[in-house]
Amino acid sequence: MAAAAACFRTSNSPRQNSTSTINYSQLLTVSSHHASTSRPRIATNSHFPFIVIASDISSSCACSYSNIFTQFKIRENQPRLVHPFPYNNSSSNNIWNWNDSESSLPKSKQAAASVNLRSSRPRFRAMADPLTNGAGSSRRLRHVSSVAAPPSKISRLNAVVLGDALASEEDDLVIPNPDFSAQAHVPSPGKYLEMYDRSIEDPAGFWSDIASQFYWKQKWGSPVYSENMDVGKGRINIEWFKGGITNICYNCLDANIAAGNGDKIAIYWEGNELGVDATLTYNQLLHNVCQLANYLKDIGVRKGDAVVIYLPMLMELPIAMLACARIGAVHSVVFAGFSSESLSQRIVDCKPKVVLTCNAVKRGPKVIHLKDIVDAALVDSAKNGTVVDVCLTYANEFALEKESTKWVEGRDIWWQDVLSKYTTSCDVEWVDAEDPLFLLYTSGSTGKPKGVLHTTGGYMVYTATTFKYAFDYKPSDVYWCTADCGWITGHSYVTYGPLLNGATVVVFEGAPNYPDSGRCWDIVDKYKVSIFYTAPTLVRSLMREGDELVTRYSRKSLRVLGSVGEPINPSAWRWFFNVVGDSRCPISDTWWQTETGGFLITPLPGAWPQKPGSATFPFFGVQPVIVDEKGVELEGECSGYLCVKSSWPGAFRTLYGDHERYETTYFSAFPGYYFSGDGCRRDKDGYHWLTGRVDDVINVSGHRIGTAEVESALVSHPLCAEAAVVGVEHEVKGQGIYAFVTLVEGVPYSDDLRKSLIMTVRQQIGAFAAPDRIHWAPGLPKTRSGKIMRRILRKIASQQLDELGDTSTLAEPGVVDQLIALADS
Repeated sequence: MAAAAACFRTSNSPRQNSTSTINYSQLLTVSSHHASTSRPRIATNSHFPFIVIASDISSSCACSYSNIFTQFKIRENQPRLVHPFPYNNSSSNNIWNWNDSESSLPKSKQAAASVNLRSSRPRFRAMADPLTNGAGSSRRLRHVSSVAAPPSKISRLNAVVLGDALASEEDDLVIPNPDFSAQAHVPSPGKYLEMYDRSIEDPAGFWSDIASQFYWKQKWGSPVYSENMDVGKGRINIEWFKGGITNICYNCLDANIAAGNGDKIAIYWEGNELGVDATLTYNQLLHNVCQLANYLKDIGVRKGDAVVIYLPMLMELPIAMLACARIGAVHSVVFAGFSSESLSQRIVDCKPKVVLTCNAVKRGPKVIHLKDIVDAALVDSAKNGTVVDVCLTYANEFALEKESTKWVEGRDIWWQDVLSKYTTSCDVEWVDAEDPLFLLYTSGSTGKPKGVLHTTGGYMVYTATTFKYAFDYKPSDVYWCTADCGWITGHSYVTYGPLLNGATVVVFEGAPNYPDSGRCWDIVDKYKVSIFYTAPTLVRSLMREGDELVTRYSRKSLRVLGSVGEPINPSAWRWFFNVVGDSRCPISDTWWQTETGGFLITPLPGAWPQKPGSATFPFFGVQPVIVDEKGVELEGECSGYLCVKSSWPGAFRTLYGDHERYETTYFSAFPGYYFSGDGCRRDKDGYHWLTGRVDDVINVSGHRIGTAEVESALVSHPLCAEAAVVGVEHEVKGQGIYAFVTLVEGVPYSDDLRKSLIMTVRQQIGAFAAPDRIHWAPGLPKTRSGKIMRRILRKIASQQLDELGDTSTLAEPGVVDQLIALADS
């Protein structure tokens, strides 16, 4: 255990028999039980007062980082650490040791710190919970009741104050800057618990109050929500604000314009090439949306009809989403990196009236011919019974001239040629809160992508609210999320969440490492980005390029950072915090899923200390539970399956056309709960740590890829007899795809064949799903019933050969040794 110490800073010299102000640098570096070499020490050059210390030892010393966590009361030579919220003070681990001598302090500082620490052993004392009138934390708050308690026993704990010191160890406790907390929407754990408590005790009232801040043509009826999450009690059903009539496009655009924000920049668009950019105000964005909406109505798109959008990150992508929402059409955005086969599969499933695309896009120096992919997909979908009559194509002439674009007369229409003919106003199609808003396909373990269906009202309220609080959004902020709208992050936190809050959003077409790896910070400086939200994959990739490509840019506009897509490892978190954020920007390390619609577990900037790599605590209205294999809820410090009890407004309602699969996948494993498919660890302080997928879905750079999809693509190769895919740790992508491939009898192994197999996956799914490693397998470890033992394959792929376990139950135990022997081939 590291040496215990307390780091203080002084302002002015204390006056005799009066109080003096001592400022903080590194809150406390503490531990249990250490030698007498551990002593408080004082540092200088503070910028904010932290602790008021009285020279008379009988008077009190109040310590408050923005009135958030603790108070020191010094009476009778016994400093005690006092919690504003309940904490189990029966454990010996709750003792923080201070050395009983201050002689190590510089003499010039000893007088300033005239606190007698002799015989001082700070002890936790639980104060009454203001939410429960001293009765202790209620059961519903058991997973957050310790939020106000500094960690009781953490190896090498280094508590640092944002803006004052660098985080360095994996167990850092990063304390909010008091100035930041003072202006935050949620400035303290007390405020959080007050809001959280109400959201759980009175969800109808809590969410009704928030929903009332939006425009509703007709208010919802009673009850505010209804739910059944237990398959044993009938059909799974979730509804919020049913009977309420609204429109999310109206709330994103018209309502903001009515509030006087028509001339505010809605979108800064940054092209792939340096110097290529554009802007749209809220007025201009509405005009563009209305023109496209009018065109869609003119070609017969009506409320409830599907529209497939296969576009890169042009401004036309959020314009298309909003245009669909305005007329009540259901948009299905397909990531413009999917292959023609994947696109065709989604077209066949939702049967759209029209496909919206562009001719090509540049990603870095590479031109990607999107229209060619769409053409192939439409041919394939027609063969499978789904004919699309209209393909509206945006001419992106920065990537490809119109004349070079392949064309199908009678079906293909140039975007720019027709939209200019339509008016810039369009009547709103008012919809019920439970009417569908969009379909978004996500990978599944059965090989067939799942069409996640989100409805309008609850999603609108939830995404707007999570955006506001998780990023501590202010009207002056410029917000940039690097995600593509082909994923849920682009839906909730590029388009809907920000625009519902009247935010200014940066949309970037290009690659973050083009023309070099400083491009992100060039954009941050160019647009004075204050909130930057990205994936751990990008953080790790840029970290490998070195600090100089970051530090040569100012980045002074940044005030909040965010992480999305997968758990961020502590070393990447620290680099993101220390280097990118200059150790002054809190990081919202968010956990959520396509199915959840918005954040479920996330830090709230300024509210409580962060631990690098932890998603911390649940958002309002969310009740996460960790269960064991039998579905029994686990208390306190534990690891298990992460579930959610009770619904929240942003939850998805079904899988399109397959409600049975919806119930089986998400609600059957643990009746009464939504099962996330993720593992989770909750530490002794109540912080949540996501441990990855527990099913057969691999999270590659934030893209959820079903192992069955990759296996199916590999087996489609004429020389592949069988394949098994597992995920392995990847230093950049989070997880990589590791494929064990059994070839047709008599076919020799070769590098050319390995490349051919990888290319097959790229063509059928997309480049992002290409295996990182092909491991030749003369056979696969199977049980006698034919089940592939993926646990063994994961151990071999991860080179954890001493953890293979018992292989005697395999049908052919000798195959394991063969796989190990071929590991380097």
